Amino acid sequence: MSLKQTTTILQSKNGINCIKQRASSWWSGVQMGPPDAILGVTEAFKRDTNPNKINLGVGAYRDDNGKPYVLPSVRKAEDKIKAKGLDKEYAPISGVAEFCKASIGLALGEGSEIISNGLNATVQGISGTGSLRIGAAFLNGFFPGNKVVYLPSPSWGNHLPIFKHSGLDVKTYRYYDPKTCGLDFQGALDDISKIPEKSVILLHACAHNPTGVDPSKEQWLELSNVIKRKNLFVFFDMAYQGFATGSVDNDAFAVRHFVKEGHRIALAQSFAKNMGLYGERAGAFSIVGDSKEEADRVMSQIKILIRPMYSNPPVNGARIVAEILNDPALRKEWLPEVKGMADRIISVRNKLRENLKKEGSTRNWEHITNQIGMFCFTGMNAEQVEKLIKEHSVYLTKDGRISMAGVTSKNVEYLAHAMHQATK
Repeated sequence: MSLKQTTTILQSKNGINCIKQRASSWWSGVQMGPPDAILGVTEAFKRDTNPNKINLGVGAYRDDNGKPYVLPSVRKAEDKIKAKGLDKEYAPISGVAEFCKASIGLALGEGSEIISNGLNATVQGISGTGSLRIGAAFLNGFFPGNKVVYLPSPSWGNHLPIFKHSGLDVKTYRYYDPKTCGLDFQGALDDISKIPEKSVILLHACAHNPTGVDPSKEQWLELSNVIKRKNLFVFFDMAYQGFATGSVDNDAFAVRHFVKEGHRIALAQSFAKNMGLYGERAGAFSIVGDSKEEADRVMSQIKILIRPMYSNPPVNGARIVAEILNDPALRKEWLPEVKGMADRIISVRNKLRENLKKEGSTRNWEHITNQIGMFCFTGMNAEQVEKLIKEHSVYLTKDGRISMAGVTSKNVEYLAHAMHQATK
């Protein structure tokens, strides 16, 4: 890009001409990007003066008072770490070793032969997003098949740009059925059966974002069989282990079953939700290989990819996770805390459905309690969403998705009334 110069001759006070050169901006061709849909919802919410206003856009857990929640086990882990007087030296490129071992252990379970045989290459990532980005870069550089990633439709809004940004092509398979607000299982099977062999398929391990619609255990078994028959490479995104059902083992069912069935998976994990470590950015990326020697080769290349990205990850969040998972007393305290968060979400789902019925709504709202995890696809259309926002100060995204974490025992009746008024 050439730097254009404009010259202006100015007359100074003493009569001497002076030349002033002004360079045009290097970035004059940069266009304004579209605003983030979810952040836009939050900004509109902040401007609203209605005392009954509700923000259902943000995907972060809130307690029953609508406040951010720091887990007691996290506070104790921080105290224990502080007492150790640890330094602030760089972590290795692959991250904090104790964290990586504990992360894959949580995913695959105690006694995993994958771990005991050294078949996993696991690195610390910058939460789930960064872990996905590492995986995408690795696939772009080394995947021997079709460099196309098939996402469920819909999927988390960041999946598409992450894979695209990494140079991969992205296509979709049917997943959500808007007619039932549930899983289009037959549509998913039909589409997956037509995916070309040696392609990549992304699966949400639990608490599908944004729909809250998960396959049943029986459906996971069938999906595994179809995907194996088609020789597809599985990339699991597990951002909500423990946060969906309240059990870290239940929520890891799909991942563990696929591994047991011989799938050599990639896995992105996040500890933002299940430990409330949103700002600590603690996550992990793993690839399961056929041998320890293969896993070692994969690890060497992942580290080469990470080095120019961010060199090495932050230590504090990883230390907190490792402290909780490796300390039996802290782990025992953490597990009920995760279940408590999950149970609160399940509770407000039930209350919302009950209050919609009390309002006299004749619509079928079963999907509110059938769906799981932080998000709910309400089935409301853009016009109804607009009514909720304008007439009731209930803020959500245009597709009708709400974050159940924003629903409390104090606002659920108002929310049900507003939803009934907008949909009757």
